[in-house]
Amino acid sequence: MNKSKILGSTLIIAGTTIGAGMLALPLTSAGIGFSTSLIIMLALWAVMTYTALLMVEVHQYASPDATLHSLAKELLGSKGQWVATAAMMFLFYSLCAAYIAGGGSQFSERITTLTTLEVPNAFATVIFTFVVASIVTIGTSTVDKVNRVLFSIKIVAMAFVLFFLAPNVTESYLLSLPVEQGLIIAAIPIIFTSFGFHGSIPAIVKYLDGHTTSLRKVMLFGSAIPLIVYIFWQVVTLGVVSQQSLLADPQLGSLLVQLADTLHSSNISQIIGVFADLALLTSFLGVSLGLFEFLGDSVKGNRDQASRLLTGLLTFIPPMAFALFFPQGFILALGYAAIALVVLALFFPVILVKHARKTLKTDQNYQVLGGDGALLVTSLVGVSIILIQIALVLGVIPSLG
Repeated sequence: MNKSKILGSTLIIAGTTIGAGMLALPLTSAGIGFSTSLIIMLALWAVMTYTALLMVEVHQYASPDATLHSLAKELLGSKGQWVATAAMMFLFYSLCAAYIAGGGSQFSERITTLTTLEVPNAFATVIFTFVVASIVTIGTSTVDKVNRVLFSIKIVAMAFVLFFLAPNVTESYLLSLPVEQGLIIAAIPIIFTSFGFHGSIPAIVKYLDGHTTSLRKVMLFGSAIPLIVYIFWQVVTLGVVSQQSLLADPQLGSLLVQLADTLHSSNISQIIGVFADLALLTSFLGVSLGLFEFLGDSVKGNRDQASRLLTGLLTFIPPMAFALFFPQGFILALGYAAIALVVLALFFPVILVKHARKTLKTDQNYQVLGGDGALLVTSLVGVSIILIQIALVLGVIPSLG
């Protein structure tokens, strides 16, 4: 297998995972402390990596270009296919709408900063969407090349932030305990969402021609990179800004200002701004690629230019319309994505694998360790996250911020 493709696929997974949600992690963790958030992150990373490997196992029994849509139809029949389609569409469109809303706003600010021209948010949103749509419509190989460059710049920006903030870490800040037990539960869905990349798996399987050994490496390393980055990010943010300060004003803008004040320099705020832009852009590329491939499979014949153009319009017009009508809808759209992600990233991998192991000859092929016990635990985690999200909406447990 081409090592360059494996590297590129690993970076697509990592780039999709390390999105704008990462910037909210310190705000999410402010009320529970570093140690508690670390335990939650490790546990949820393990669950999400496990279900990604389950998808690799399932893809052994389908063609390399199969999507969740076609997998569900093959293994679960038409009812399973419709549930998969609904969950996938809801998740992908919610995420794309969030990224376009957030990206359009950031793009507008960036143009104003660089050129001093006042660009309307709506115009910036359309241009931002058009650029990403063009890259995705051309194909996965183009996304791979663009993502490598953006991901590399993003990591350099992240390294600068870590380098400048690390000497200012205060150990006592990292030893802060949860201020309220309910906040521990409330943090779980948000941290869970920050490890989501499963929508991009079918596109990666297709790109690597279904090569199981390579796919296992990609899932393990691609998901491990975000975990490591998240841990360092938590250390330099929760260790630099006190728990009281974060809880007093749990907003991203406030966090950036406090980090900049710590270094007595506005440059760090600009660097974090660049990182935030790239984090959102790489996530949007990965998620929209997953939606594009999914819709291409659904509408049939995604080979010629006309079909790809139609698929591109179906992929980007609806979420762009949402972003234009709800320009401040970033958080709103992300909130709706959590439950759909549970269905896509936890329930479906478990159901598909369980069905495949029962009905197909799987002994000679790769099987993820853990047996039925691990499948049950994963299902319980999914049910718990949905119940927590419902409890948050109903106000049964305290919300974050």
